[in-house]
Amino acid sequence: MENNILISVIVPAYNAEASIKSTIDSIINQTYKKIEVLVVDDGSKDSTSEIVESYKDDRIKLIKKENGGVSSARNLGIKKSKGDYVAFCDSDDVWSLDKLEKQVAVINSFNDVDFVGCNRNGEKTRVLFNSYNTTKKIKFSDLLLRTFPQTSTAIIKRTVFNDVGMYDENQKYAEDGNLWFRICKKKNCYMMPDSLVVTGGGKPSFGFSGLSANLKGMSDGVIKNIKEMYHLHYINLFTLLFLICFEKLKYLRRIFICKLRK
Repeated sequence: MENNILISVIVPAYNAEASIKSTIDSIINQTYKKIEVLVVDDGSKDSTSEIVESYKDDRIKLIKKENGGVSSARNLGIKKSKGDYVAFCDSDDVWSLDKLEKQVAVINSFNDVDFVGCNRNGEKTRVLFNSYNTTKKIKFSDLLLRTFPQTSTAIIKRTVFNDVGMYDENQKYAEDGNLWFRICKKKNCYMMPDSLVVTGGGKPSFGFSGLSANLKGMSDGVIKNIKEMYHLHYINLFTLLFLICFEKLKYLRRIFICKLRK
């Protein structure tokens, strides 16, 4: 097994003083040790940078920039990183201590892994009749129906970004889906059934807080991504119209679920 793969972990952070320590601790205490951690402070006005600088660990690097949004922070982290693979972890998320070890095992088990994600918050991934209850390739058609996996679960081969580009810095919502679509169409993407990340303290995946609380913005972002796939000739007109209708139905369902929570 190859245990010499360097993984660059990119942590975009904005006013994250309440959670950044737990996030960093979960990364540097991984059972897989060959990592570098790039914390990109996106113009924080609190003590985020001071907390990062308090660590005496050569693997941790602090990058400061003016506020430009999470996509610009991730892109800068990618450009500054040196790893064979790039992993993302948001500043309010926590990894299981064996997350990277298990994902590197998947990389070593297959000879074509460009992207590997896992579950979070104890959830399972199912798309219509297809359950991802074993480690297997993600179908592009499934991804069009449901955007998965969540950002903090993903590891991506560095060379992938040279081929498909990076995050769209002008997109505020569903920016992960945009990148995931481009990767999955051309590359070999795998999904693990293991739940190895706790995101946002275990909050629901939509309609609770943060950017995901803006249901309309998230839905508009998904539709933007679908239209882009059409313009790239990855899907035909019928599929485009079907997916837009499907997303609008999901949007209405989310509104209903959020009202039930109140």
